[in-house]
Amino acid sequence: MEKLYCDLVAMVKSSLRIPVAVKISAYFSALPHMAKRLDQAGADALVLFNRFYQPDFDIDNLEVVPNLLLSTSHELLLRLNWVAILFGHIKADLAVTGGVHTAADVLKAMMAGARVVAVTSSLLRNGIGHLATLRNEMLAWMEEHEYQSIRQMQGSMSQRAVADPAAFQRANYVRVLSSYSMKGVPL
Repeated sequence: MEKLYCDLVAMVKSSLRIPVAVKISAYFSALPHMAKRLDQAGADALVLFNRFYQPDFDIDNLEVVPNLLLSTSHELLLRLNWVAILFGHIKADLAVTGGVHTAADVLKAMMAGARVVAVTSSLLRNGIGHLATLRNEMLAWMEEHEYQSIRQMQGSMSQRAVADPAAFQRANYVRVLSSYSMKGVPL
């Protein structure tokens, strides 16, 4: 299946002169390897991660029912992790789709290494005017933290920017486990 994806990207790239972005899911068995193969096949960008449409079932009427669930900021975490891991290891640009709702979400994605984000669910919830809010809040944050451009911050929190890349995953895992506690239940 992975070879089919790569062959298709190579065929499309050989036929077109425009950039080609490939939407991928998080369900590949070896995501970094697949990202590298798509990059080598000529993908100009990888979009992490495509959300699959998931219909529901009406068990009384035995019908498939449309079920549009908009993303939440919580969904951003998986994308941040993989963009931060892939940044600097492939030539293709990285785009984040799903879970980007606030200016902080956009900034996090850029710091992980994304070049582009999609804010579709946020715009469906808040209207097109929300773009101005995102822009103004981002500019205010950047000024407060002395960033001159998005490019300056891009990848600054990626795995590649860490002194010990292996600690990126290990430290986060230990930190998450250490932060967990159940009220009244000793650990």
